[in-house]
Amino acid sequence: MPDRKRDKFFQEKLDEILSERDIRFAGFVDPEGNLIKGKFQEGIIPFEDDEEQVKIYRELAIRVATREKFDYSMGRVKYSASRREKLVMMSFPLKKVILLITAEPSINIDRLAYKIIQMLGKEWSEFFGQ
Repeated sequence: MPDRKRDKFFQEKLDEILSERDIRFAGFVDPEGNLIKGKFQEGIIPFEDDEEQVKIYRELAIRVATREKFDYSMGRVKYSASRREKLVMMSFPLKKVILLITAEPSINIDRLAYKIIQMLGKEWSEFFGQ
């Protein structure tokens, strides 16, 4: 996907995802753990500073790569989620990028995951490689 088209896709998807009021942050991370494009919900103050956020993205990329080792036997990961005291963190491994979402801790994880997959739509399956 050309950079201009890709950037437009990312921005449109971020805007759509952030229309969900309980989402704190949405961002696309590359396989090396670099944030390609991301955005916090208006008025949200991050729990971590910029340096710590970079560590989170890098750790996310490592975890996603580690899970791929089991795709042959269990199938690909559709999404992964962890519920913490202060937030829910979800990742959606796409073909060459990872969508990272953080949301309020009261969110229904499965319901939100379904909504996110619907928002990604046809592009999700193209990125995902179905």
